[in-house]
Amino acid sequence: MNHERKKLLAKVAYLYYVENKTQAEISKNLGIYRTTISRMLAQAKKEGLVKIDILGFDSELFALEEYFRKKYNLHQVDIVSTNSNESEDEKNDALACSAANFVRTLILDNQIVGISWGSTLSKMIEKLDNRHAENTLFCPLAGGPSHIHSKYHVNTLVYELARKFHGRSAFVNATVVQESEKIAQGILQSKYFEEILNYWNHLDVAIVGVGGTLDESTSQWRDLLSKKDYQNLEKEQAVGECTCRFFNQKGVPVYHQLQERTIGISLDKLAQVPKSVAIARGTQKSQALLAMTRKKYINCIVSDRETIIEMLRLDNDDSFQ
Repeated sequence: MNHERKKLLAKVAYLYYVENKTQAEISKNLGIYRTTISRMLAQAKKEGLVKIDILGFDSELFALEEYFRKKYNLHQVDIVSTNSNESEDEKNDALACSAANFVRTLILDNQIVGISWGSTLSKMIEKLDNRHAENTLFCPLAGGPSHIHSKYHVNTLVYELARKFHGRSAFVNATVVQESEKIAQGILQSKYFEEILNYWNHLDVAIVGVGGTLDESTSQWRDLLSKKDYQNLEKEQAVGECTCRFFNQKGVPVYHQLQERTIGISLDKLAQVPKSVAIARGTQKSQALLAMTRKKYINCIVSDRETIIEMLRLDNDDSFQ
């Protein structure tokens, strides 16, 4: 049995034995059938995970997940335990493993699943084990970049995710930021883009990454922005972006002219998706993640402990310091 499976068994056991939640509540919170919850509790006992306390895992981490989920009224929270001695690559790898297991249980038959792009989501897909999802379609949530390694391109991620689930794919043939509002609106109103817009209106799951700084040197797509764009984003106090939609500390979209030039699902539409998942880590992204969480653009989050603690600190909450 792999580590992620054991972790899920331990989490279910914690919710049932320590948090005193019913199997029905756990089923609803985690999106797992109630009958499966019962079997998992039995397996947790069989594997020796349930004694007087949860063994092999940090129960404080589960307590932090539950606290954070309740505080922000989220559907699901998955927090990775990272060590300060670990490198950034090791922390990113741990996040990708946990996110892969999370996504694998989230995607079901007969769904429409949208995904944005970037190195975090690419690494998550690499870690995914194959699973068959009957009649499930995967589509991009934003246009592509101008110059980028092909493995991070949104169409590559859509294709690979669909392949892992034996599903169908839809692709986008436009860069995420256009030169003018007129060109962007022409694309969005064109016949070929009609299919993508229809999928965005009927999403069951959205999987997104989050950008947290305006430093173009760390970005894989912001060469599409001009110096004037950066000046305006700084002037309007942008703290981050999701699906290439920039927003401020309160989660309010900023720089209207750039919003109109962007080929990507809007944040308001993202908020309407039944399961919208942000996968991101790093204290430089905490402010952006907090803004998205407060504004209800996302209802599920996969991150690591240091990022979540920093989000609470920014929200003047030192409960887990």
